[in-house]
Formats: sequence, C-alpha cells, structure tokens
Amino acid sequence: MAERNERDERDERQDRSRKPEPATRNIEDHCRELLELQKVDFALVELTLYLDTHPTDMQAVQQFNQLAQRRQQIAAEFEMKHGPLLQFGHSFSRFPWQWVETPWPWQV
Repeated sequence: MAERNERDERDERQDRSRKPEPATRNIEDHCRELLELQKVDFALVELTLYLDTHPTDMQAVQQFNQLAQRRQQIAAEFEMKHGPLLQFGHSFSRFPWQWVETPWPWQV
C-alpha cells in the first residue's frame, strides 16, 4: 500500500512537471489586461441593475452600449494575445488547443 502511494505521488509530480508552460510569458500584461476586462464587466453589471429600475434613462442605455462594445474589443484583443477567456464554444481556439496552455487561476 505504501509503495502504491509513493508511486502515485511520484506520477502526480511528473504530471505536474509535464504541464506546458503558459502561452502567456508576461504575467503582468495578462493580469493588467484581465483587470481592465473585469472593470468593464463590473460597470456593465452595475448598469444592468440600474437599467432594470430606470429603463427610460437614455444616457445610461448609451453608456451600457458603449461599454458592451468596449468589452467585445478588449475580450477579442485579450483572446488573440493570451488565449480563450471561456470555453464551451464561447471562444475560438488556434491550433494546437490553447485552453490548457493559458495560466491557471492561481498563476495570475
């Protein structure tokens, strides 16, 4: 039993060491660009909540639409540089499959 656990631990360490290096070499750029996207997402959530109670506020609707467009631009630029933000068909992938090459959440 102990021999089996040691073997499992050794295999697990080898698997971790085989994980490809992140496609994103510059984690600072990755974090800065992801933070910018999160700021826009936060503003969109807040505007959504506001517009739920103020649906006729034309200025808020315009601001929402501008931010939604900005979010699309930021997300597209981010994905071209760092790989997909979401899976399940929300984003395209280059070859080879990029999802496994992007940093894990605890790496950024």
